[in-house]
Amino acid sequence: MTWGHTWPAEYTIWRAARWYNGGIGQEESHLEPLELARLVTELCSERKAEEVVLLDIRRSTVIADYFVICSGTSERHLGALSEEIREELGRQGERGRRVEGSPRSGWILLDYGSVIVHLFSRAERDYYRLERLWAAATPVLRLE
Repeated sequence: MTWGHTWPAEYTIWRAARWYNGGIGQEESHLEPLELARLVTELCSERKAEEVVLLDIRRSTVIADYFVICSGTSERHLGALSEEIREELGRQGERGRRVEGSPRSGWILLDYGSVIVHLFSRAERDYYRLERLWAAATPVLRLE
């Protein structure tokens, strides 16, 4: 039996997106995606992250609804931002699906399913230019 032939394409895409975003049957988010993204932007701003950007990527991809992108000023700052976001969202009942990268690498990715958080060093952010890569996304919020 071939999976692609037994299920309609829309279902296969939905299932793949659900698997990528933490799996079918996994605990759902307690917050709406935009509410979660705004909470993350507030936490980043309160912790002195630089150039906080919230992008609506729903028209561009199925992997998530929003990206939050910001910069930290040092490895220690990136680590503190990551820790604070994970702790506060945990208090809100949100479970991250995965964490990639480290402060030392200059890029930490926190995957909350509908919201993906990118914490960059200045140098890594300038190098990868995610805002440019996702130029088709709709900017929701930009804090300098």
